[in-house]
Amino acid sequence: MEAIEWIRFFLAAGCLLFGMSIFFLEIFGTYRFHYVLNRMQIAATGDTLGIGLCLIGLMIANGFNWATAKLALVLVFLWCASPVSSHMIARLQMFTDKRVLDHCRIVILRKRKKSEREANEHDDL
Repeated sequence: MEAIEWIRFFLAAGCLLFGMSIFFLEIFGTYRFHYVLNRMQIAATGDTLGIGLCLIGLMIANGFNWATAKLALVLVFLWCASPVSSHMIARLQMFTDKRVLDHCRIVILRKRKKSEREANEHDDL
């Protein structure tokens, strides 16, 4: 094997091993946390990073061809879909859980009064 092939092998193996270790830490963190939003955060972060590293490792190992382009499209789709789906499930949890304030602090944004907005706009000038 040439030196470039060895470098490609070690990069691919490193990405795959690091991605699998991220998955292991994700599983450990999911069982470690007790509140559902904390579990969801660690699961979404682990999925995004772990899948990304594993697919990048597969792309490096495969070389540059059409299969690599397909893996890149799968990676882009998963990087877009995973955080969005986790966010939607977290919002569902926030709206349906009556005891959500017992577990976390929620900042409620109120509409500012018209006089406050005018005062802030006047200060900005």
